Amino acid sequence: MDFCTNITYLTLEGHVELEKYRYVYFLICLCVYLLIISSNSVVLSVIYTNKCLHEPMYIFIAALLCNSLCGAMAFYPKLLIDFLSEKQCVSFEACIFQAFVIYTYWASEFTLLTAMAYDRYVSICKPLQYSTLVKMSTVKKLLFLCWFVPSCENSISMILTSRLHLCKYKLARIYCNNYSIVKLGCGDISINNIYGLFVLTVAVFPPVIFIIFSYAQILTVCLKNSKDFRRKALQTCFPHLFIFITFTVTTCFEVINSRFEGNVPHIFSMIISVENLVIPPLINPIIYGLKMQEIWSRIKQII
Repeated sequence: MDFCTNITYLTLEGHVELEKYRYVYFLICLCVYLLIISSNSVVLSVIYTNKCLHEPMYIFIAALLCNSLCGAMAFYPKLLIDFLSEKQCVSFEACIFQAFVIYTYWASEFTLLTAMAYDRYVSICKPLQYSTLVKMSTVKKLLFLCWFVPSCENSISMILTSRLHLCKYKLARIYCNNYSIVKLGCGDISINNIYGLFVLTVAVFPPVIFIIFSYAQILTVCLKNSKDFRRKALQTCFPHLFIFITFTVTTCFEVINSRFEGNVPHIFSMIISVENLVIPPLINPIIYGLKMQEIWSRIKQII
């Protein structure tokens, strides 16, 4: 803590053998970050420049990729700077802001995947009502809610965290995690824990339940139709389902890890903690770029 400037600094102590592998870590993370930016940008530019792709399904894909870029930009630049710095520290306010953006990215990922599940459910189970139920005005409202609701939920959480009086100033992390910051506080932190559990429940369980329900309905409809219908349904649903399962599993690992990080090896804990900031931003554009025929055909034209 810097008393002279009245700014509180937190030290990030999650790095593993940083002095020995500093430049190796930097090059690997730089390559991953550049790959995330380039792959997501390619798919986004394809969707943006082709008017035939300005449909709800592709707009939701573009929103998902934009969300991935926001999460990556909140994580990688700071991490790359830390790899080349003698001291890995961050101000308390900047730490809270990073935690806010990353948590909003996680929650928005679930809400966007839910909106995409709704789009697939209506298109497959109620095709005659699709143009009525999934209008562009509806898409805009859903996208607004997908980012606005998580932002409000996490804003309250970060306000509660910012009011804490800290007794410790060392985070066993390589980025700012709200629960880890809360554990640095003195006195009663039960309100933070209760509200954090509430946000986690609201952000995860309703989307997961709705997506499972929608795919159960889609499966029922597919079993009643022809093989060609099932093939087309699978072609549009597989990327979404694969990304949903991957993101849910990595999120579960991170939630468990944040609660029991002292009971697992440190290097394993660090790997788990960054999965959601590495895997989804990397695989989202690859899965949608390869599996969505309309997008892939236009990427091949560019190449």
